[in-house]
Amino acid sequence: MSNIALILGGGSGSRMRQEIPKQFLTINDCPVIIYTLETFQRHPEIDAIAVVCLEGWENVLKAYARQFGITKLKHVIAGGKNAHGSAENGVFELEKHYNADDIILIHDGNRPLVSAEIISNCIVTVNRYGGCATPVIDCTEAMLVTEDGATSSSIYPRDKIKRGQTPNGFYLGKICELYRRAKNANIDDSRGPSLLMMKLGERINLFAGSEKNFKITTIEDMEIFQALLEAQKPKWLK
Repeated sequence: MSNIALILGGGSGSRMRQEIPKQFLTINDCPVIIYTLETFQRHPEIDAIAVVCLEGWENVLKAYARQFGITKLKHVIAGGKNAHGSAENGVFELEKHYNADDIILIHDGNRPLVSAEIISNCIVTVNRYGGCATPVIDCTEAMLVTEDGATSSSIYPRDKIKRGQTPNGFYLGKICELYRRAKNANIDDSRGPSLLMMKLGERINLFAGSEKNFKITTIEDMEIFQALLEAQKPKWLK
């Protein structure tokens, strides 16, 4: 049985308002997506890495992978018209190369601070329960309900809410089945594989994520990422 990381790096990053896609922006002379790939590269349980890449950036990705020693990168796959299409392209391409009982970890390329512990727990959760394994974190802020976006008179119980992250882990056969069901149902706009699974009426299995495993979508997120890279953990913190 193999464990394959499928990294979704096909977004254009329009919210960044930069000419370079967000996953290729550099911090300390290293692209964001390489920080992501390095964690999977170092993880002893990851056997191969595949990247769904934005059209026109495939050779750039391969060059960076050679430069930074990402030797587990085995597949560079064309992106789709949206997040759903990119994930669909990725899983169907991997189906040509791997077995139905291999585990696929689908991860956002712009979540560069995913930890080795989260990757390990994702694999464990898939092996234990099957289905979909998804890291989540608690919602600590007050959740205000609003109809007009400007006023609120009620709150939603935050203990009933979790914030979903990636990687989403699946057996390859299961995730390919899901995307075929979605195609038959004319669903082509899911924001992620775990959300697709719930949309198709199935439960997902949750495990602990991390506040550091955040998704870079804005310039402010880039600033936070850089600060975290440069920060040193105080000695008194256990």
